[in-house]
Amino acid sequence: MDDGRDVDAVFRALADPTRRSFLDRLREQNGQTLGELCARLGMARQSATQHLDVLVRAGLVTVVRRGRERLHFLNAVPLYDIAERWISAFDRPRLEALSAIRSRAEELAMYAAVPTYVYVTYVRATAEQVWQALTDADLTARYWGHANVSDWQPGSRWEHRRTDGSDVADAGGRVLETDPPHRLVMTFGGPEETPGDSRVTFLVEQGEGIVRLTVTHEDLPDEQGLRDVSQGWPAVLANLKSLLETGEVLPAAPWEMPAPTR
Repeated sequence: MDDGRDVDAVFRALADPTRRSFLDRLREQNGQTLGELCARLGMARQSATQHLDVLVRAGLVTVVRRGRERLHFLNAVPLYDIAERWISAFDRPRLEALSAIRSRAEELAMYAAVPTYVYVTYVRATAEQVWQALTDADLTARYWGHANVSDWQPGSRWEHRRTDGSDVADAGGRVLETDPPHRLVMTFGGPEETPGDSRVTFLVEQGEGIVRLTVTHEDLPDEQGLRDVSQGWPAVLANLKSLLETGEVLPAAPWEMPAPTR
């Protein structure tokens, strides 16, 4: 695939009917533990782990740790990459529809039973470049439309400031953990800190010429909050990806585009 993932690994993973059953179960209910998947499929943990390892290596499943639990999320991006590469070329009348699906898939949101949002994307960059894009005020101003301002030390405040010259902070939070260039954890809320602020974790994993960026947004207040971040994060991070890979942001601010219609 163009972003460095091994398309052969995807086909090998999909060739096994048991692994396809795992994907079906995660499509029905995302964010399951190994025990939950074993119970639903009637499978021993050792066998299930082997199948899940294949799916994770192929990029079809992403594992997110929450305390002692390991939650498994479906990641459909490689499937849509395949559709874009082979199917759309031979089905030109549906090219627009497939491209829209792929764009949506690149910004895939994966849902758990509680209001939690997980997003995974791959960026052709170094971990240090992605970290800088997440924490540099000038860079965030370019791809986010707001400058994220902080010293990014644990316990410090960060602010999401407008770039129209007013310097007004529309949102912000507190930095909880930093491990440059691999992990950043912060609260996310309004301009004033409140006990109900949600929590965002950026996980930056370096591969061979590529970075896997996982964003987990937890402790959302309700389903409406989940819907809001499901539209917001994909747009912002698509712009980040474009900036790092091409040197330019997208031609139009993606968060200003109308929601897709069915």
